Amino acid sequence: MLGPSRLRVADYEIVAFGSSAGGVKALLEVLGALPAGFPVPLVIVQHLDPRHDTILADILDRRSGLRIKLAESDDVIRPGVVYLAPPDRHLLVNPGGRLSLSTVDRVKFVRPSADLLFESVAAVYGPSALVCVLTGTGSDGAAGAGMVKSRGGTVVSEDPETAEFKGMPQAVTKSVSVDLVLPLDQIAGALVGLVEGTRTL
Repeated sequence: MLGPSRLRVADYEIVAFGSSAGGVKALLEVLGALPAGFPVPLVIVQHLDPRHDTILADILDRRSGLRIKLAESDDVIRPGVVYLAPPDRHLLVNPGGRLSLSTVDRVKFVRPSADLLFESVAAVYGPSALVCVLTGTGSDGAAGAGMVKSRGGTVVSEDPETAEFKGMPQAVTKSVSVDLVLPLDQIAGALVGLVEGTRTL
């Protein structure tokens, strides 16, 4: 983990992640490598067993310099805080950075849905949105990433060839003009570079 951040914020106002199988390990690596004081909010959909309360926020919080919490309806997102979708709830970002949770139907058999999160981020933030698809089975996230691209945002994907489960990264790289395709150990550095404006696409 890097020390406290002195990053200047470039054009991004939010970073959103989508992950599924293998995602806990991937999130531990990425979030653990981000600097404390990361200057924009982060929102995450990780597919979780809906039958159980999750301790994932606590696990991630112990391994990261960022504050990590389960998202709640009406939370207003803050820089340097990670908001994790609860099990069996869709997570949406609304104007003003206010979060909402939903129990509407599953999308591609999952709830929470990375597609719905990404679509909400695209609608609110447009070109200031940065989304990242990590390891996972299925194709969740690809349609939402396409919406982000259509609004001028940026899409990063874990390399399907090195991902623990290639389904989600492969779906997004095949259907969307992804800006960066990277092995897992390079993603945190790329996100920092993009947000601080020191890395160009």
